[in-house]
Amino acid sequence: DTDGNKAVTLLDARPVFQIAEQAFCIYFAFEWTVRYVAFDKKWNCFRDAWFIFDSLLVGMMVIETWVMTTVMLVMGGDGAVGLGNASILRMAR
Repeated sequence: DTDGNKAVTLLDARPVFQIAEQAFCIYFAFEWTVRYVAFDKKWNCFRDAWFIFDSLLVGMMVIETWVMTTVMLVMGGDGAVGLGNASILRMAR
């Protein structure tokens, strides 16, 4: 992705990169859901440090892939409008 994708936002990327990003996001969100459902008592998920860590990673990925893309589409399609320097979220992830 970093070598071949020169686009600033997911909306500007070639279709192969968009499909790959969506596939990874769907896979990791599904994996998180399966792990969450596996807890007998749902409150125990807050005791599992790896689950909390994975929740943060999946949450950031969902925000970057689905939420920010939707916001950019609603705001007119230009990736730089209204979001400032949102690439800081990528570095945090």
